Amino acid sequence: MRAAKDNERAQAVVRLVIGGVAIAYMCATYALGLMDRGAFMQVATYALVFMFLSIVLFGWIVAFPGVFHYRRLLAIGHDYVAISACMIMGGESMLPVFGVMLWVTVGNGMRYGSRYLALATGIALVSIAVIVESMPYLQAQPYVVFMLVITMIAVPAYSHILLRQTREATEQARAANLAKSRFLAQASHDLRQPIYAINLFTACLRDANLGQEEQRMVENIDKSLYSVSQLFRSILDLYTLDNGKMVASTQPVALGPLMDEVARENAEAARWAGTAIRVRPTSQWVMTDPSLLRTILQNLISNAIKYGNGKPILVGSRARQGDIAIEVIDCGRGIPPADIGKVCDEFYRVRAIRDRDIEGLGLGLFIVSRLVNLLTLRLFFRSNEGRGTRVVVEGLKRAIEPAMAEERPSVVISPLTGLHVLLIEDQQSVLQATATLLEKWGCQVSTAASIPDSLVPCDLVVTDFDLGTEASGADCIEYLRQLSGRHIPAVVVTGHDVATVEAIIADPSVPVLSKPVAPADLRSLLASLRIRHALGHAEGA
Repeated sequence: MRAAKDNERAQAVVRLVIGGVAIAYMCATYALGLMDRGAFMQVATYALVFMFLSIVLFGWIVAFPGVFHYRRLLAIGHDYVAISACMIMGGESMLPVFGVMLWVTVGNGMRYGSRYLALATGIALVSIAVIVESMPYLQAQPYVVFMLVITMIAVPAYSHILLRQTREATEQARAANLAKSRFLAQASHDLRQPIYAINLFTACLRDANLGQEEQRMVENIDKSLYSVSQLFRSILDLYTLDNGKMVASTQPVALGPLMDEVARENAEAARWAGTAIRVRPTSQWVMTDPSLLRTILQNLISNAIKYGNGKPILVGSRARQGDIAIEVIDCGRGIPPADIGKVCDEFYRVRAIRDRDIEGLGLGLFIVSRLVNLLTLRLFFRSNEGRGTRVVVEGLKRAIEPAMAEERPSVVISPLTGLHVLLIEDQQSVLQATATLLEKWGCQVSTAASIPDSLVPCDLVVTDFDLGTEASGADCIEYLRQLSGRHIPAVVVTGHDVATVEAIIADPSVPVLSKPVAPADLRSLLASLRIRHALGHAEGA
């Protein structure tokens, strides 16, 4: 719809431009004595009427954008009547206006499609017949008439062939791109399962009584898993963007806690790189999509860790022109001036001779630029070679801090000890790894590969979203809540786009985690849900 609306507006703009050029040509013809005064006055009068009506038509399109076929037909008729009138009134000196008729014919086809091209061609041939019937000069020049007719048939016919070939090539490219995106998304989802299981097993190993050498090996496994999970996250983000499934949903967001949380998530990766992430405290609230802003920050910090040469990274915010800007600053090698304009290109990576191998696909800043556009923000880079890079995301609108609820009575609960968890997962390796980890945290664990046949007493449900072809995690949660007659707290884990899964579940009380989930994040979330549930019981009592 947007493309069609812009096409109609663009055609209206070109109509005004070509009309102005035609008037200039008419005036030049009269000034050179190639047109008598009577004919000039007639053509000039009609040309002014044409321009006035064209301006009215342009205003109509601007005021009421969209696809209105009757308006397009009216515009086409307006063009051909004007061209025919000018050629008839001006005589042979206005024959070059035939080029405008050819432009109108081909232009309508290129903008609106083959049907409009065929319609415009038919109207043009009728217009040529009317012009020939009214111009003695053309009646005396049959070969000129044949040339006009053949040109008016041949050029649109060739344009139709080009349009069809272009449309077929575009559809093939779109289908290939969609197939590529689907393949990458499916591969990303399927590979997340074993990686998630490995991640959970290594978390179990870290809690075991291992020697120093074994602990070092576990940490190396963690580093590799972190790199792979970052790659899969980038692939899934790119797939979601390419398919138009990512839509911004703005709400008031506390900037400080969000930056702190992203910094904590990357603290281990920063430690492996020999650096640290420092967050400048802020109490600002902004109106944005927290999930998309988190992804932007995640990619910027990850990029700073890779290219920061082990030096500290600063994350902060400041006021800029009445709005709020977020800045991520590193003290690394910087970006050469020749590369500044390319760093947001897909798969582009800044490389130098004898450069060390840096993990990644070159998608991080490309995804950031796409998300910045989606949120209608602005992205800037300030870099000095050898001194570091400052990345600025500006244009965040200030928001008012929401009113806080009354302070609730404190309830002291041991984080997870004794928590009865029902774990539902159709992948055996993931099921075993997650159950082992939960038991190490003190949980009582019941497991199932699909929806249980009967009610399983539990305090909390942790379920995968994909459970074969018959049911989903959302179905499991709804079924168990109906059986128990109470609102059982639940967590959904998925390898798909989190926003899509959240929309399907349509329950804000059910957190959705993206695989592979960091064990620390899972543990923190389960403890939070337990405390929240306990507070709800305390208030009810």
